[in-house]
Amino acid sequence: MNEAHRLKVRKIDPSKGAILGDGTLNDNDRIEIGPTMLAYQEWEAAGLTLPNLPAMRTFRLNRLVEKLAERDYGGVLMFDPLNIRYATDSTNMQLWNTHNPFRACLVCADGHMVLWDYKSAPFLADHNPLVREVRSGASMFYFSCGDRGHDAATAFAADVAQVMATHAGRNQRLAVDKIMLHGARALETRGFRIMEGEEITERARAVKGPDEVLAMRCALEACEQSVAAMEAFARGHVGDGKTTEDDIWAVLHAENIKRGGEWIETRLLATGPRTNPWFQECGPRVPLRNEILAFDTDLIGCYGLCVDISRTWWIGEGAPRPDMIEAMRHGAEHIQTNMALLRPGVHFRELTFGGHQLDPKYDARKYSCRFHGVGLCDEWPMIAYADRYTKGAFDDVLEPGMMLCAEALVGVEDGDFCIKMEDQVLITEDGYENLTKYPFDPVLLGTAPD
Repeated sequence: MNEAHRLKVRKIDPSKGAILGDGTLNDNDRIEIGPTMLAYQEWEAAGLTLPNLPAMRTFRLNRLVEKLAERDYGGVLMFDPLNIRYATDSTNMQLWNTHNPFRACLVCADGHMVLWDYKSAPFLADHNPLVREVRSGASMFYFSCGDRGHDAATAFAADVAQVMATHAGRNQRLAVDKIMLHGARALETRGFRIMEGEEITERARAVKGPDEVLAMRCALEACEQSVAAMEAFARGHVGDGKTTEDDIWAVLHAENIKRGGEWIETRLLATGPRTNPWFQECGPRVPLRNEILAFDTDLIGCYGLCVDISRTWWIGEGAPRPDMIEAMRHGAEHIQTNMALLRPGVHFRELTFGGHQLDPKYDARKYSCRFHGVGLCDEWPMIAYADRYTKGAFDDVLEPGMMLCAEALVGVEDGDFCIKMEDQVLITEDGYENLTKYPFDPVLLGTAPD
């Protein structure tokens, strides 16, 4: 790189060349979002290999095209912002987009990909040459269109029909994930047979390619660094009479964003008696010393990947009660015994009915599932407990490249605490690998040295 170019381009990492190790531009002024210098430094220190993002994008597009071919569909039309992220690796106001669906992406059976984006931002997918066209006009929601939603839907359906005629021929079997009612009716008026799109996208996303695995390792490292900062803050500030649950949770948000992470889907952090029942979100409670703190990250981190781990900590100098230690050990045994079932070819039903069974006293407070898939968010499959099993709902087997979260929630119905634990796991060619490195609290496990 000549001196003039070096002075003109402001780098994310001044010690590297024009391209970073993940295949992205080393340009501070680029449009594409991504990890920060802090994240790259931590990953290098941890000895992690960066993903090849162009290769990851190709893998994802190929997965979608393969699923279309298997079902003889002409294309898949996506409105879910996470499905659009999967197909295009581009983002645009993701949370706002979840309740105002202004983006759409069509992947045709021949691999041709069209993105409908915000009219003022047609440049957000320029980093991905697999996106062959960028259009606008997918907004059909009431805030945007008022009482003329039908007109907007008719125009959008005409756009879709034109692309499909060119790239899918006479095949009008079109998978759609989520669409406004006007839009679905307009497509049907055009002669399209609407098929189940979420089945396509969830099945495609379930198996991760080599670069997605590398990206997830990086995302986990960044998340665990963020969790460590939150733990240090909690242990240093709880008991000062003013630090709230919200203050503690805010540290995780801030540390995630510092590393190029994106958002957190829930507010699942609770302390003391608010841990039972679980699913109380964090609030203004000022926790005391010698109480339990439990949380579930539900974090969309680096590369847009979900890191979904849970930990429960004892915060204080005193000793936790014996029933707390018993519950913590039971939860650890639940997760670790159930993870031992994981290997390619195992049917999801075996994961429901096999493995470790919770003590009956914990049954009323058990979690909503034993395992669930994870990738860009919580994904297919959802492995239920035996009493919540639905025959035929998840009729499949584990494959290499799948990622699952192993869950445990342990507490008694009328108790004053619950233990929340969760690890993230990769299915390998001959078994599984626990990708989560963050330790369980040794004090709650009763294994801390005196």
